[in-house]
Amino acid sequence: MPKQGQSVETCIITRWFKAPGDRVDEGDILFSYETDKAAFEMEAPAAGILLETFFDDGAEVPVLVNVAVIGTPGEEIKSFYPGNEISPGKKSQDQEEKREPKSSQDTSEKLITPPSSDNRIRISPRAKRLAEEKGINYKDLRGSGPNRRIIISDIESVLAGRTPSEGKDPEEGMEYKEQPLSNVRKLIARSMHTSLQSAAQLTHHMSADVRRLLDARRKIKEELASGTGKPDITLNDMICWCVVRALGKFPEVNSHFMGETIRIFNRVHLGFAVDTTRGLMVPVVKNADEMEPEQLSEELKSAADACRKGNINPELIKSSAASFTISNLGNYGVEMFTPVINLPQVAILGICTIINRPADLGNNTFGFVPYIGLSLTYDHRAVDGRPATLFLREIKEQIERFSLTV
Repeated sequence: MPKQGQSVETCIITRWFKAPGDRVDEGDILFSYETDKAAFEMEAPAAGILLETFFDDGAEVPVLVNVAVIGTPGEEIKSFYPGNEISPGKKSQDQEEKREPKSSQDTSEKLITPPSSDNRIRISPRAKRLAEEKGINYKDLRGSGPNRRIIISDIESVLAGRTPSEGKDPEEGMEYKEQPLSNVRKLIARSMHTSLQSAAQLTHHMSADVRRLLDARRKIKEELASGTGKPDITLNDMICWCVVRALGKFPEVNSHFMGETIRIFNRVHLGFAVDTTRGLMVPVVKNADEMEPEQLSEELKSAADACRKGNINPELIKSSAASFTISNLGNYGVEMFTPVINLPQVAILGICTIINRPADLGNNTFGFVPYIGLSLTYDHRAVDGRPATLFLREIKEQIERFSLTV
């Protein structure tokens, strides 16, 4: 199990994508797993046959403990069982076969009963613990997990008076289904609730004329199509750059509220919300104020890709890593919303969809102008209404005079 970050001691396996006996190639996704901060995917480090997996879906596994073995059929795997790991060359095969299991005090052995034979009772540690607590005889149960392992939902089914699923649709005839929260979902729920409970949050709304941004985007697309273009800078990239420039003029918004003090940052560490299949993640681009639009665009794309692939550095998705955050729901057609602050940050900007509105074009000529909605939520404990409004207006002005040549 990989170690993700200095403070991470255990990870939870959320899903196996391969089963024992499957052929795997180097780079294939073996399983997904979660820490208390993010979700990741584990790639096969080598090609071969997945000989055994030592933990079920939902198992909490200490970092650096073996979770599976890849090799060739017939190879000895006993020495790789959790609690039996040895360094290559330290023990002969005869010594390995005579090796006694570690005591039950070993952390990794508490989490798993090592396999002993093909007819062993396969049960996850959490399922076994719950069964023993409730006095359920699980030895005759037919599990619904991988390789017919008994998982915690099977024990819960018995407690509810149902028989664990054996090829039937477990939702058939049920009025509703209950789905356990992933670690990422729990983290989002906890942080959002804490944010709304702890901060005095207000939201101001304003719109900005985006004709210059749309013109710049159109030119970029034309140059890309002709093969002579610059990097593919998106509207979101341009707006992020405008926000960074505005933060340079209003450093009090580029800060953390620490209770008795306000920590004002000299550099802009820009966080931005990324929607992934595992849930919302907010990576940060460090020192964004030192970047031109092209470099900022590349860094934003790189961080977003890392989140979606599950290999983002956990230190870069802490709320304390960013000094200010942007959340863009414009692509979904949202016209106005109230983003929630990532504490201890003091503000967050929501970017809304573009709407054509009637406007004075000059010389008594009226027409429709594309406007983008901007929603700034700020912590009134740290920022008053006037500077918050002036900051939002500065973002608007940065957008309306945007130029890639600046």
